[in-house]
Amino acid sequence: MAPTSVPSLASNMVARLFRRSIGIFFMGGFVTALVGLLVPRLTLIDRLDYTRAALVPFAFHSSYLLFALPITALLVRTGYMRAIAAGLAVMTCACVALGGAAWIGSYPLLLLALLCLSTGITFLQIAANVVQPLVATEGGGAARLTLLQGFNSVGTVLAPLIGAGFLLQLGALGRLPLALPFLACALVLGWLCIVFWRARDLLASHPAPERLPLAALGRVLRQPRLALGALAMFGYVGAEVTIGSLLANYLALPTILAIDPASAGRLVSLYWGGAMLGRFAGALGLARIAPARLLAGVALGAVLLVGIASGAHGMAGAAALIAVGLCNAIMYPTIFALALPEERGLAAYASMILCMAVVGGAVVPLATGALADHVGLAAALVLPLLCYLGIAGFACMIALSPAKR
Repeated sequence: MAPTSVPSLASNMVARLFRRSIGIFFMGGFVTALVGLLVPRLTLIDRLDYTRAALVPFAFHSSYLLFALPITALLVRTGYMRAIAAGLAVMTCACVALGGAAWIGSYPLLLLALLCLSTGITFLQIAANVVQPLVATEGGGAARLTLLQGFNSVGTVLAPLIGAGFLLQLGALGRLPLALPFLACALVLGWLCIVFWRARDLLASHPAPERLPLAALGRVLRQPRLALGALAMFGYVGAEVTIGSLLANYLALPTILAIDPASAGRLVSLYWGGAMLGRFAGALGLARIAPARLLAGVALGAVLLVGIASGAHGMAGAAALIAVGLCNAIMYPTIFALALPEERGLAAYASMILCMAVVGGAVVPLATGALADHVGLAAALVLPLLCYLGIAGFACMIALSPAKR
């Protein structure tokens, strides 16, 4: 075999993995945004308070903390591709259960199905996110991951446009329309599971994740970049989920746009659309601007926009909060790439810790919902604002440090 064929084979493997990853990133975004529509459904139509409705993102994001460690142990034993296939299988079953829970109107079963769904997504978060930077043959892991997050955002844009008519309107068919989007997702996820299982040996030539005893996790946690990156990830996911889940409620306020729930739900697609455009643009911008500096800039932009939304009325407040989606665009992949340790054998465990930090999507929305029940929704936006301040602090620390990625 000619020496030039080795990089050619590696590039082919990266390309095949990237093509398959588009589907799981798209569906991850679609399902997540669809779940976000359950909060305005419960508050604006079923008349739950913000705190009880916030149990939806709490259940959906709790599994990242509860199951990240055993999922990582399974990933280390089976490899990245098999772990992704397992996650897709769990998501398929969970979507079927979620459709059934929505149809019969069982809130406890709905929360349990959401926990199962996020368990499947936890597989994807740990395996799919870390494998892209690891297999990159020419560097640019952050840019490749940002591009995939762009396809994730395509899903988050389409979900409110399609799902609002099913989840945020009352019709003659009762609760049946609530189940249909989730059952459709189950069909697509099941097909993707088969695709990844058939390609389970795609990364056979790539070094397997390093196995570490549980006591050695301290070696991973002692890395300041990773510890602070995990805090930034906690804040980012918490702020993004909070705004995405409560945006329809905010837009429907009499002091903002005073529109019906279905119209407000469709406008949420603009929030996710900003993230979509920003991620495709960010994939180019990260090739020209240091990732840490770009992250600091967008985090400070988000602080300004949330501050405006918390005090403004009418179209100004609506436009400011929707525009936060554009600032969110590069945050997840950039924080992820900046927080990974230099020692690649530790990457799977670092990914686990960053995935556990996604529990911010459970904690921050619940805290914001509880605060909103007491001081109002607009004033409660101070909590996501503080999260963005923390992200800016992490980015500035990395930008000023001698070793940068």
